[in-house]
Amino acid sequence: MTFITEDFLLRSEEARELYHNYAKDEPIFDYHCHLPPQEVADNRQFNNLHEIWLEGDHYKWRLMRANGVAEKYCTGDASPKEKFMAWARTVPQTLRSPLYHWSHLELQRYFDIDELLSEDTADRIWDSANEKLKSPEFSAHGILEKFRVAVVCTTDDPTDTLDHHKKIAQSDLSTKIYPAFRPDKSLTVDSPEFFNTWVNKLEKVSGIDCTVFTGFLDALRQRHDFFHSLGGRLSDHGLEQCYADFCSEKEAAAIYDSARKGDAADPVNKGKIAAFLMVYFGRLDAEKGWTKQLHLGALRNNNTRLFRELGPDVGGDSVGDFSQAIPLSRYLDRLESDNCLPKIIVYNNNPGDNYILATLIGSFQDGTVPGKLQFGAPWWYLDQKEGLEQQFNDLSNTGLLSRFVGMITDSRSFMSYPRHEYFRRVLCNLIGSDIVNGELPRDIPLLGAMVKNICFDNAANYFNLDFKKRV
Repeated sequence: MTFITEDFLLRSEEARELYHNYAKDEPIFDYHCHLPPQEVADNRQFNNLHEIWLEGDHYKWRLMRANGVAEKYCTGDASPKEKFMAWARTVPQTLRSPLYHWSHLELQRYFDIDELLSEDTADRIWDSANEKLKSPEFSAHGILEKFRVAVVCTTDDPTDTLDHHKKIAQSDLSTKIYPAFRPDKSLTVDSPEFFNTWVNKLEKVSGIDCTVFTGFLDALRQRHDFFHSLGGRLSDHGLEQCYADFCSEKEAAAIYDSARKGDAADPVNKGKIAAFLMVYFGRLDAEKGWTKQLHLGALRNNNTRLFRELGPDVGGDSVGDFSQAIPLSRYLDRLESDNCLPKIIVYNNNPGDNYILATLIGSFQDGTVPGKLQFGAPWWYLDQKEGLEQQFNDLSNTGLLSRFVGMITDSRSFMSYPRHEYFRRVLCNLIGSDIVNGELPRDIPLLGAMVKNICFDNAANYFNLDFKKRV
């Protein structure tokens, strides 16, 4: 029997009351994820447990490699069953890893499988799950319905036609799916061959000549407008750190012209044009009432061989130790000084930066929107029990936990929705412990209202997105 009981992670009566009466039944507002829009548009039906659970999951691949599993069973040409069996042999070695929790929580919530995964149980679990996957309940649409997901915001390049989003909008799916504008590739002037290929694609999709820098800016604005026309109200940027070496438009245009001619920008010039563009994107977001997301601090593609053979997002990334305070302060201050500071969510990948980010956002709250600047949900390596508790504590100590807009899946997998349950259990357990310790009043309706808001209502009120709350 699995250890995932009804009161998993809930160590007090107060925690159990908060979770079961205020958190458990709230729908999901998934405002940042990497679900493939095509799979939603096509209402993908998964053929086996590998497809829905292991395909593209670099969290699992990292642990499999650490367990001595050959690459053919992670990303290679082994059969789906062989790859699943390799994961099943790995799971007993993941004790105390969040993946041990997540994996068994997912097996239970999706397939009602109530036993521990191991090599001995793998065949039964494989057959049982695969049989259930044949049901429409386990299609992409069925899963979103099953977990009562009200809103999903995917992560989309400005050059995307968003045809899949259009198809979804015309379907009978009750979950609202919106694109989020992620223009990271617009900053790649240090790789001119890649950059120019991308700009050519931007020209084609926007219908705007990008020969000169003003045309490039107009094309980016046109795509931002297009995302807005399809309901998009969020942007997103994945950066090592904010760019804050601001330059004039004339300087930025010269750097752009050089890149278009095939000359790679050096780090100084890349930083200058990137800072210019990040302010430009901030203005676009502020004009339309969007929310900007800043994902800071990941050190990507550490393993050159792995990157060369398999590409990005395969498990070769780590926590980075970049300086965050000064550039982030300068960037936020520039937007504030230009009267174009949008709502912003700042996520960090290094727990050592928690207090830097949590206190910096407090310097730019302006009283116009509750929690206008947000210390975002624990991201990537931090979205586990300890990371969640640390984020709750650090935000509580420096700002307003009560205004926090809650959890995201930040995942490419349709099997990740129990992470919201995990988040809610950890939150309720922490607050329940405070009650037991005499640090909070035993006013369950008061604390339950805060829990309920963090689980769903704060996000529903914060983002300017059209949806119906799932009941």
